[in-house]
Amino acid sequence: MARPGDSKTDSSTRTSNDLGGPRMTIRRYQRSDLDAVSRVCLLTAAAGGDATGAFVDDELMPEIWARPYLAIEPEWAWVVAGDDGAVSGYILAAPDTRGFVERYRAEWLPRLSARYTRAEPALTPDDRMRELGFTPERMLVPEVDEYPAHLHIDLLPHLQGRGLGRQLIDTLEHALGDAGVPGLHLSLDPANTGALAFYRRLGFGELESSTVDEPLLGKKLPL
Repeated sequence: MARPGDSKTDSSTRTSNDLGGPRMTIRRYQRSDLDAVSRVCLLTAAAGGDATGAFVDDELMPEIWARPYLAIEPEWAWVVAGDDGAVSGYILAAPDTRGFVERYRAEWLPRLSARYTRAEPALTPDDRMRELGFTPERMLVPEVDEYPAHLHIDLLPHLQGRGLGRQLIDTLEHALGDAGVPGLHLSLDPANTGALAFYRRLGFGELESSTVDEPLLGKKLPL
């Protein structure tokens, strides 16, 4: 599979100043962005809102939803940064979810296991969130072969509504299409109704296995 940047159509930076605010640049993730991406993850992890204090350890959400992607597939990550370099948003992806799950289990799960204890049964909110980290097979949705890529995208509230989310997804879709990936899927918190409407506007539709409690959306990509 090709990597982003292998194709001449792949763009490494894009800018947005659509509504007159500070100029923001969409660029590739760099290792120095790790802490900033982790912070954005935490500040948007409660259905788009701040999850600080929601769990015993504020590092838990980034350890499950952001850092594995930056460790395993850093070339499939882009960030939104201001002129001062501050990162306020990102998109992370795995172009091959099956392969990502295998690498997660081999490369990331040992780190997670060294930091957190798996509780069986998982009774508390912390237990249940950690259980998601310990079970990467949850990513293998029934439609995974038809829509093999998946994504996570987050923007701090002050950047929402400026077209940056659309640009991030457009950047990813172009890279996936260049790499020959036929489809993209994502799951989301059903409480985040704004996000659901946003994805629908971008052409994502509910997949057959989607439920009210666990919405799952997918989109075919032109090859």
